Amino acid sequence: MWFLGLALLGLSLLYRWYRQSQILENLSDKYVFITGCDTGFGHLLAKQLDKRGMRVLAACLTEKGAKNLKEETSSRLQTIILDVTDSRHVKSSTKWVSAIVKDKGLWGLVNNAGIGIPGGINEWLTTDDYIKILKVNLLGVIDVTINMLPMIRKAQGRVVNVGSVAGRITVCGGGYCISKHGVESFSDSLRREMLPFGVKVSIIEPGFFKTELTNPDLQKQSIKLTWEQTSEEVKRSYGAEYYRTSYGYMDSVESFCSTNLSLATDCMEHALTAVYPWTRYSAGWDSKFILIPLSYLPTVITDYLLTIGQPKPAQVS
Repeated sequence: MWFLGLALLGLSLLYRWYRQSQILENLSDKYVFITGCDTGFGHLLAKQLDKRGMRVLAACLTEKGAKNLKEETSSRLQTIILDVTDSRHVKSSTKWVSAIVKDKGLWGLVNNAGIGIPGGINEWLTTDDYIKILKVNLLGVIDVTINMLPMIRKAQGRVVNVGSVAGRITVCGGGYCISKHGVESFSDSLRREMLPFGVKVSIIEPGFFKTELTNPDLQKQSIKLTWEQTSEEVKRSYGAEYYRTSYGYMDSVESFCSTNLSLATDCMEHALTAVYPWTRYSAGWDSKFILIPLSYLPTVITDYLLTIGQPKPAQVS
């Protein structure tokens, strides 16, 4: 009986491998629009897809980012400057893409642009701190997607939203985790709506990677600013030692970050080029074997594990 069980397991794994290994033909005819290509995942993905012969339309926030990317890629790749928080930018980028793809439509959209600061303790933040992140990480994703959808439907293409494992389990205060929970929800509703059109929607859930998002200097600067802006009563409640520990914690976080960004960009590439893309991709060993399993544990256990070593505020006995 056990032999039959092992045989069935082996066959199911073989079938799973076979399905995921099926890659589309004529990739050189397909256009892909990627946001946030200055650095990190977007920059690397643009180069990967360009090497595969795909026609990459890369949106960068800065002229410097666009220039650097052009120097590292073929003449096929085209760039545009895009601030996803500016609806006028989004609409003009949509017209630019439409003029390039014409009747072919847009095969792939990768919503990669994102920020991680301001972040920190919820009580130290202002409403504007939350809004700043939500405008990029969530509302920017929605705005770009809605504007590009007619071209994606025409090509019966793909939407790939870069979320985070923090969209499954909240690991810090501030707007970042909130925005990634929102990306999860938006992706789920969009996937069901697009099914009749033949459009596939995938979400990437990276763990901790060494990018600008996890830059310890930027994170510490953000914590310092949020601490300074809070009231004296809040400062007394938490205490200077609590602040110093939170400030120094950013250096230890970086030590957990993977430098192998291709673990995430390979998932994005598969979502764009596979015949049978997955609905969700967990990128990174910490995402697969630590954080996602943590999200299924009883709350009391998850809370305990995520707060080990955290200092007590000054006014807590």
